[in-house]
Amino acid sequence: MKRALKALGFSPAKRTGTSHEQWIKQDGQQFHKVTVDCPKEPFTLDLADSMAKQAGITRRELYRAADKKRKWHWLW
Repeated sequence: MKRALKALGFSPAKRTGTSHEQWIKQDGQQFHKVTVDCPKEPFTLDLADSMAKQAGITRRELYRAADKKRKWHWLW
């Protein structure tokens, strides 16, 4: 998930005392903040959908960004 967010242009925000990580991205007028709950890995489809929605993309786009080596390209 972190690899996908990084590939999409997100950067990690400064961490606080929680296990949740905040990833942010500023696109002109749009601001997106994605909360990644690392202890919940592997992520359920509902959680992946929630993170994709926070990022302003679809689950398919999120998974495609994570598939750097295009190992799973036939799924997309």
